[in-house]
Amino acid sequence: MALRFSLPFVVCFALTLGAGTACAVPIYTFTDLGTLGGTSSYASSLNDSGQVAGYSYNASIAMHAFLDSGGSMSDLGTLGGSTSYARGISASGQVVGYSTLSLGDTRAFLYSGGSMSDLGTLGGNSSWAYGVNDAGKVVGSSYHTAGLFQDHAFLYSGGSMIDLGTLGGTTSAAYAISNAGQIVGRATLAGGSAHAFLYSGGSMIDLGTLGGTGSSASGINELGQVVGASYFSGGGTTNHAFLREGSTMYDLNDLIPAGSGWTLNEALAVNEWGDICGYATGSEGQVHAFLAYRTDRNVVPEPGTLALLGMGLGALVVYRRRRQA
Repeated sequence: MALRFSLPFVVCFALTLGAGTACAVPIYTFTDLGTLGGTSSYASSLNDSGQVAGYSYNASIAMHAFLDSGGSMSDLGTLGGSTSYARGISASGQVVGYSTLSLGDTRAFLYSGGSMSDLGTLGGNSSWAYGVNDAGKVVGSSYHTAGLFQDHAFLYSGGSMIDLGTLGGTTSAAYAISNAGQIVGRATLAGGSAHAFLYSGGSMIDLGTLGGTGSSASGINELGQVVGASYFSGGGTTNHAFLREGSTMYDLNDLIPAGSGWTLNEALAVNEWGDICGYATGSEGQVHAFLAYRTDRNVVPEPGTLALLGMGLGALVVYRRRRQA
């Protein structure tokens, strides 16, 4: 039986354009953002103004968070240690991430108005920030007890860090927050496996899996659509990218032709149109970015059915977060 969603997509891969293919994606001009003086740099997030946050080696071969605005890459510095990483950016250019301290612990930071602020912890020694919305609310994870290396998802708002708890287990982490304040991430169950969660209205909701033992949510849009990765029935420890809409989790691999040689492993972000990006692996082990692009962009998404309209090839920069389901 064909899998159906509420939005029409084509799935586009960052491969060489082949004969007879068509992908309704815009033509992009690619720009090398350079580095902070070292050999490598990595972009992790951007806003609608074209500002880019990420991290780069500097001339001293230390990794530092950066903000690129108007073609100029600025070193955001650290919280006293040697390294920092930017992971999210808001519409106003606020940047979040994490940095080492002078004594070696790691702390979530918010960079705003030219200054990097330590967001503290939930009581432990270290914390990490992954997402920020346009209201400046920050999500991430933090050790919650000194000397105990167990992280809990947090929401930082109004100067306070709030523990979002778990799904009955010992750990959790929040990776994205929408402007409506809905938060997604992963949390362990009492049995030890981790499931994707949606935190909304003060409650953490278990989003389940694609049939396997674990899952993790990476992104959410203003419509409440959630994307991420999940183990699937019979798949062992192989991840499949998913879209969760309403109460149903869909395997995005059911949208691509059988025998394509590709597996969509993780969906990392979903925008307000319902476009989804992530990464996939090929039959020879190669890893490429993918974009599931909504082709009908003139109608408001609403629950219903979706058909696979086609498959094509395009280009997209891949960014992979530090986790698995």
